[in-house]
Amino acid sequence: MAPLWPPRRDILMTVIFGIVVFTMPIWLQPFGAAYPDLMQRFAIYGIFAIGFNILFGLTGYLSFGHAAFLGVGSYTAVWSFKLLSLNIIPAIICSTLMAGVFAVVIGYVSLRRSGIYFSILTLAFAQMCYNLAYSVLTPITNGETGLRVLRDDPRIIDAMFGSTTVAVPRAEIFGIAITGMTGFWACAVCLMIAFYVALRITRSPFGMMLRGIKSNQTRMSYVGVNTRPYTLVAFIISGMYAGLAGGLLAIVDPLAGAERMQWTASGEVVLMTILGGAGTLLGPFVGAVIIKYFENIFSSLGDATLADAFSFLPPSVEHVVVTIVSPFVGEGWHLTLGVLFMIVVIFLPGGLVEGFRRIGRLFRSKER
Repeated sequence: MAPLWPPRRDILMTVIFGIVVFTMPIWLQPFGAAYPDLMQRFAIYGIFAIGFNILFGLTGYLSFGHAAFLGVGSYTAVWSFKLLSLNIIPAIICSTLMAGVFAVVIGYVSLRRSGIYFSILTLAFAQMCYNLAYSVLTPITNGETGLRVLRDDPRIIDAMFGSTTVAVPRAEIFGIAITGMTGFWACAVCLMIAFYVALRITRSPFGMMLRGIKSNQTRMSYVGVNTRPYTLVAFIISGMYAGLAGGLLAIVDPLAGAERMQWTASGEVVLMTILGGAGTLLGPFVGAVIIKYFENIFSSLGDATLADAFSFLPPSVEHVVVTIVSPFVGEGWHLTLGVLFMIVVIFLPGGLVEGFRRIGRLFRSKER
């Protein structure tokens, strides 16, 4: 029997997604977001959200503690720079694997419960990790100051090739410094790989089993399917995605701090996934881009910028419009995001991707 989702379709979807990602410096220009640091965050948090969607979107298990794996990935990447090499490849591998080890432990305990109890357990583990990193494990994490790469770090692999002496220790790949647009290209490549892996997982029999668990886990248990190994593997994969994202955060900025483990970071990835569309392939990335755009662009808008934007209006009308809009930008950008989130939850429970699909179906019906 022919497969439901042929690999050719997956490749085509990946190519289209790759075109969108690698042309971000072009199509983000009109929105004022085509600078490397922000585009790096689009890619990194896109990976974070795509991985979270494997757990939440496919199995329905809502984790409030995924920031713990983000922090573990960051700390591991910095220690890789300090002990092994400034090359990003060992850092990426180590951060992903170490987050997977933590996910095995946390998932094994948390998945003994489901529903709200599972969510609370993951939140408790994340807060435990945050407090350990902030106070108890200061020899490893450097506490509130944060862990950073220093000139006199041993870097064993680099020492083997006689390249430990550097003026400013920065992440690199085979001699190319990961800064600016180079950092964005590195993050974009990792995003493409992460997206394709998530795509293949979703289309696979394993992905279908996860969707069955989300649909009716009790019925699957009654027919003799042990669902716990599937949910544990999904949890581990999701944690490894978060570790990869945390490692990339440390790569573009060689500093790891406990603030990346706070519960607010876990809540942020939940918002990204729901806003874009839980259970969809593109939705988490769309949600990550929107939230990071609001956080970095909307938060910088002030009354002067609004006055310039609406300067084409008559002075009296311009003053009224600026007065109405100003609470929704600058420090009030959370208000805009909250309104958008309410609209999506009420009218588009499938997320923004569902809205795009509805618009597409509407145009196709008109053409017919």
